[in-house]
Amino acid sequence: MHSKVYIPSPLRRFAEGNSVVEVEGGDIQTVLNDLFRKLPDIQQQIMDDKGSLRNFVNVYINREDIRTQEGLDTKVNEGAEIRIIPSIAGGNDAPVFNHKEFRRYSRHFTLPEVGVDGQKKLKSAKVLIVGMGGLGCPVSLYLTAAGIGTIGIVDFDVIDETNLQRQILYGVGDVGQPKLKVAKERLNDLNPYVEIILHEEPLTSENALDIIKNYDIVVDGTDNFPTRYLVNDACVFLNKPNVYGSIFRFDGQASVFHHDGGPCYRCLYPEPPPPGLVPSCAEGGVLGVLPGIIGSIQATEAIKIILRIGENLNKRLMLYDSLSMKVTELKTQRDENCVVCGNNPTITELIDYKEFCGMPDETEQHSLNDHEISVKEVKNRLDKGEELTIIDIREPFELQIASIPGVKHIPMNAIPNHLDEFNTDEELIVMCRTGIRSAEVRDFLQSKDYKNAKNMTGGIRAWSEEIDSSVPIY
Repeated sequence: MHSKVYIPSPLRRFAEGNSVVEVEGGDIQTVLNDLFRKLPDIQQQIMDDKGSLRNFVNVYINREDIRTQEGLDTKVNEGAEIRIIPSIAGGNDAPVFNHKEFRRYSRHFTLPEVGVDGQKKLKSAKVLIVGMGGLGCPVSLYLTAAGIGTIGIVDFDVIDETNLQRQILYGVGDVGQPKLKVAKERLNDLNPYVEIILHEEPLTSENALDIIKNYDIVVDGTDNFPTRYLVNDACVFLNKPNVYGSIFRFDGQASVFHHDGGPCYRCLYPEPPPPGLVPSCAEGGVLGVLPGIIGSIQATEAIKIILRIGENLNKRLMLYDSLSMKVTELKTQRDENCVVCGNNPTITELIDYKEFCGMPDETEQHSLNDHEISVKEVKNRLDKGEELTIIDIREPFELQIASIPGVKHIPMNAIPNHLDEFNTDEELIVMCRTGIRSAEVRDFLQSKDYKNAKNMTGGIRAWSEEIDSSVPIY
């Protein structure tokens, strides 16, 4: 009978470095004799002077302990998997596995690169996931399934129906519920041996260091620039690896920042783009399966870092194009002049990241009130018979989903070519899906002397929520 004996890491130095040895024999005693013939040095580590298994060594056939069967006389079938599992010293805090966990993680134990020692590293690890959206959902699922001992999750949002296209932790019955509450229930059901710690609050300059300091690795699943730069800087200050991922439309990116002398996020992008230049996924859209792919890559990188196996994405930026199904890899390097991780950093503490990213504070927002108009005011004026010039700057495909009758449609990028259609002194009300793009167009129009241009706050989404529920929300 041919079978395989899997050698755990502590015994491999007595097995010429082998992790798997092919042996012959119809019972355990014969199999071990063949193993000792091939690897003589390992015999005294497993057997005592009387030819019995040492008390601190267990032998399993296909995950079943032979001591519960016929001991060394236990029969071995063709192709059986035999594992030698010794006790391992490591202090009182070393993780241990119960029988259910041995079965649960059996596919990891089979991997020589993981084994029992590697699974103990995973169980000892603490990983923080920032953001439980499209990226955070697959990351949390796979890290939980892998047996990461402690997983922290940061988010303060509630589940919206538009999340369900890609955020695979949640279901229809969860809409309106806090994401972290639902996530914890789902993850505990997936693996009750993992501790899930909730941080139901926005990550800010005031709390980031206190939260992140308790974890070994941070996985960045954020969807906005202020939080992304905040995560990066906090990881640099606390010397934590930052597993990065981002998605937009059909494209994804992944990398590992601030790890083993590699660059941080600021080394690649010292400053964010101007507000509005890069639309959010809500405005630009995202293919539903894309975050699953990038999030799975992030989970893989976190596990590799914990196990210290393979080649992670440190000093590499992976670009994934789902339309062409092409993966491009770019080399990255640490910037010695980086303001955060460089040789002479000028930023040594967390800053105001909204200000850094050019986002106006509340007082600045109030100054724009004269150039904002609510959907209720628009409806009231229309009901009074006023002739309003309302410009919908969304894309044509968006009009197929939801529209307001009587509104003029000019796509955002075409606005500069239609300026001569309006008088500079007339009131122009600009609308889009949520009010973000229309605010940019409003500012552009005002820069061209159309001083009465206004942004319809909340866009067609607010119109659906406050005026006409028959208009679909997307």
